[in-house]
Amino acid sequence: MSAPFADPGTLSHDDIEEGRLFAPKFDAYGLVTAVAQEAGSHRVLMVAHMNAEALHLTIETGLAHYWSRSRGRIWKKGESSGEVQKVVEMRIDCDQDAVLLLVEQTGRGAACHTGRKSCFYRLVDGPQHLSDSGERPLFDPAEVYRHQ
Repeated sequence: MSAPFADPGTLSHDDIEEGRLFAPKFDAYGLVTAVAQEAGSHRVLMVAHMNAEALHLTIETGLAHYWSRSRGRIWKKGESSGEVQKVVEMRIDCDQDAVLLLVEQTGRGAACHTGRKSCFYRLVDGPQHLSDSGERPLFDPAEVYRHQ
């Protein structure tokens, strides 16, 4: 699929940073970083990647689609778990190499495959130590994903 985005290679620095053309800069793997943030609370839910097709599908459907590096394919967030992300607003950063999705997290409210609200549920306590924030899962991943 050829996405209808402007080519950043044809734009000036000023056009990319101040212009009105959407020209996402995909990395060498054809991906752009995507941060999903809950629209109401502004809590960061997850960080993922999108290729051009996933980005285009997200814009067209209003539902978050990502590129799964581990599965090697596009996945609609919530296609297995029911934890769909409805896009309320999409933003691009200044140099157009990262996307911010403000989303309404549906289902039980869990964005993380571990069943938690956010993928950021551990605290860094030192160079080699993590501690649990106390955030409990909203669903049992073994039950939700058992047939995959």
